[in-house]
Amino acid sequence: MSQQPSAAPAPTSAVATVSERHDWWRDAVIYQVYPRSFADSNGDGMGDLEGVRTRLPYLRDLGVDAVWLSPFYASPQADAGYDVADYRAVDPMFGTLLDADALIRDAHALGLRIIVDLVPNHSSDQYEWFKRALAEGPGSPSRDRYHFRPGKGKNGELPPNDWESIFGGPAWTRVTEPDGTPGEWYLHLFAPEQPDFNWEHPAVGDEFRSILRFWLDMGVDGFRIDVAHGMVKAEGLPDLGSHEQLKLLGNDVMPFFDQDGVHAIYRQWRRILDEYSGERIFVAEAWTPTVERTANYVRPDELHQAFNFQYLGTHWDAEELRTVIDRTLDAMRPVGAPATWVLSNHDVTRHATRFANPAGLGTQIRLAGDRALGLRRARAATLLMLALPGSAYVYQGEELGLPDVVDLPDEVRQDPAYFRGAGQDGFRDGCRVPIPWTREGSSYGFGDGGSWLPQPAGWGELSVEAQTGEPGSTLELYREALAVRRSTGDLGAGDAVEWLRAPEGVVAFRRGDFVCVANTTGESVALPAYGRVLLASGEITETAGEAKVPADTTVWWTRA
Repeated sequence: MSQQPSAAPAPTSAVATVSERHDWWRDAVIYQVYPRSFADSNGDGMGDLEGVRTRLPYLRDLGVDAVWLSPFYASPQADAGYDVADYRAVDPMFGTLLDADALIRDAHALGLRIIVDLVPNHSSDQYEWFKRALAEGPGSPSRDRYHFRPGKGKNGELPPNDWESIFGGPAWTRVTEPDGTPGEWYLHLFAPEQPDFNWEHPAVGDEFRSILRFWLDMGVDGFRIDVAHGMVKAEGLPDLGSHEQLKLLGNDVMPFFDQDGVHAIYRQWRRILDEYSGERIFVAEAWTPTVERTANYVRPDELHQAFNFQYLGTHWDAEELRTVIDRTLDAMRPVGAPATWVLSNHDVTRHATRFANPAGLGTQIRLAGDRALGLRRARAATLLMLALPGSAYVYQGEELGLPDVVDLPDEVRQDPAYFRGAGQDGFRDGCRVPIPWTREGSSYGFGDGGSWLPQPAGWGELSVEAQTGEPGSTLELYREALAVRRSTGDLGAGDAVEWLRAPEGVVAFRRGDFVCVANTTGESVALPAYGRVLLASGEITETAGEAKVPADTTVWWTRA
């Protein structure tokens, strides 16, 4: 546990300096910071909150509206901070509560909003409640706050049901009781160090309502809810009746995921959030079988946004893209929620690498593929995403066109899924390698003491320094795209696109005076020139009212 004051610094009034634009979140561009890999202020090889604070002007100049911070809470780091030991403290590796307060204040002064992660499905096994539950033994009230059950079999030697961990192996671990005998089992849908809360117990809800208020009083502008589709389990914890359950995720409603009971929790939380000024928001990480079920999380009295994982997993294919765009907009329209669009995050292979490989390999792969092709498609996919109605998310480093680091030696890997087998592929480290800021120097400007994951040779040529002011660089493309998006009235908020007739393999739509065309084919196509070119991800040529759009290129036009 961190040695810090248990109380938060005084509530910040700096939120008033953030633009009070109504419904800002409906068309916001939100930048995900993975703190350990963003910037290191003290030279220990690990990114920290002070490092993030010093780089806030970069994010303002990039043109984003808000910054989402992955977990920085006190944690044993069994799962990179998603195993929380104290929800009201900052882990010493990232700094202190005063650092968090300074970061929030500085962000608001720069016109940026701060969204923090909330992890309500499970705690760390070092959380005080869980340690007490182990110490007090079977039948104790403390055990009711988690899912403790006697095992099956003659001597209780078998797990209580057949649920499997997302990280591989059974979702149950047997404890040794205080008297030294083998005892009950506890549920953990992720690592054994991450026991699941029992949300049927009223103390759990009370605790998290208090945690919400703690950070809202600190001035945060919202919460990204980790495993928002978890928390509530089917009554009786029934067997699923199949193995290789990970393959079923995203295809079926599971007895431990996407249960209807979660929505009562979010309606309670929404009432708390609405008490605070400044339009604070909730964002759901909800893996659901369909985008229609995702829409349940963003009904008017629940959460504000939900990640669009169906879009993230879509191939670079015109027909697939049109289908998922239509389904997303159609699902969100009845509940009055904005669509969200995302291409990369800290759990999946960066899209510059996914698109460098053949379709069908999934979202976690360990193949470099065709780097030039992947970057060309990634740039085009970004312009397409930013042209769609709703809110967009950018994962740190994608504005630099970073690929996944697919050749990390096994001995440096730290993804817990890598060590458990039979679960996730365990290659998430590749998208978490610290980003480069300078061409040279220790860890390419990340910090003065190396980096917690090794950076590849040549990383400096992809750095912020190398790309700043360089015509045609990916960083300058992002900067220009975000500036155009902000200044163009027909971009951002909305709930519909007007599809235009286009050749096979081409996505084309209109939004008022704005037209977006994305050529997903491997060949150049000739199209009408729809007006004045605002921006293109590659070189296009125009003659006599016709435009030649190269392979894997997106173009923005305006008729204004």
